[in-house]
Amino acid sequence: MIKVKICGMTNIKDALTAIDYGADAVGFLVGQVHYSTGVFIEPEKTREIIRQLPPFCSTVLVTHLSRPKDIIAVAQETTVNTIQLHGDTSPTEAKEIKEKLPCVKTYKVIHVFDEKAITEAKTYEGCTDGIVLDTAIKETGQVGGTGKTHDWKISRKLVETVKLPVILAGGLNQKTLKKRFELSGHTQ
Repeated sequence: MIKVKICGMTNIKDALTAIDYGADAVGFLVGQVHYSTGVFIEPEKTREIIRQLPPFCSTVLVTHLSRPKDIIAVAQETTVNTIQLHGDTSPTEAKEIKEKLPCVKTYKVIHVFDEKAITEAKTYEGCTDGIVLDTAIKETGQVGGTGKTHDWKISRKLVETVKLPVILAGGLNQKTLKKRFELSGHTQ
């Protein structure tokens, strides 16, 4: 089953359009540290958009903040129901966030450069609700939103090894998804 999250929401019109087109979740980039794409948003504005969304829509805080105190404060202010941790949040810190926000789902982003991603992901077992495998560009420091895929063979090994749900991100489009289904032996 494929679920879709559209990130970079900055206004209610775009969020509602994403939902109308079938998005299961909308993401809000709050507390980012890499280059500005024009899609970063303040917590207050995020909260105002979320207040206007229909019920049963997942709302995701996508953040580079890494300290639990900061993340918890922003999550509470925005009223999101999911947190996607892109920062340097350690497993212990991720667990602290889960304990203080037990009704909020948390996912740790692991950037797949090589098989070290498997070892890193395992350290978050019992600390988060899942893992997001994404692509980063070392040269520019861009983490997420790259439009690039990573080595999905590593992703497959990680899924087989880690005892957490895994979400695949990075460069997903009709062509890459078709290739993925063909590699796995599934038909559309």
